[in-house]
Amino acid sequence: MSPARLDGKRGALLFDPRASSPIAAGLRTSEGIPIGHVYRFVSSLYFRGKLAYAQRFARPPNPNPTLGTGVLVITPSRGLVPADMRVCLEHLDEFSQIDIHHRREAFRRPLMRDAKMMADAVGPDDEIVLLGSVANVKYVEPLLEVLGDRLFFPKDFIGRGDMSRGGLMLRCVESGTELSYIPVRGATRQGTRPPKLEPRDRRDPKP
Repeated sequence: MSPARLDGKRGALLFDPRASSPIAAGLRTSEGIPIGHVYRFVSSLYFRGKLAYAQRFARPPNPNPTLGTGVLVITPSRGLVPADMRVCLEHLDEFSQIDIHHRREAFRRPLMRDAKMMADAVGPDDEIVLLGSVANVKYVEPLLEVLGDRLFFPKDFIGRGDMSRGGLMLRCVESGTELSYIPVRGATRQGTRPPKLEPRDRRDPKP
């Protein structure tokens, strides 16, 4: 899954010593909070949709410490980490110091390192699915360099904004319907905006 930004209003709340939310309080303990929960708080609907979708449909080929449950998150400085890895405020402070850019070695090197380990851990015919904007070269370029034709993304992401993708994935979780994937390489990464999603009748699932 692509990373969430920490420099917005919700991200600033986590660094505020006066913040009393469970997430902010948990980050100040030695136990920490799962990074997936932190990013879900920061990014709201978009990351909530990605996390729920990935947890529902990820199918790692075999038990493997590199892949875990198959749900991995891109971080600014530590490459790919399991969504259930616990982080503290010190980790977020480290993340906030790194510019997410494909030419920034502090970001690029660990991402490519872990992408290589992931590629070695799966079979030659397995699909590695990116839940994120394929128009964003910041993380797509390093991943493509390592994974090549094994890197896929949901076809229905084309033309959608972040909130629309988040809503789409939550609907898929509710219905149990998995999206169709196509290779990132050679795909149209920007397209005509599809019709708006119909209003949802049920509350967003929160894994």
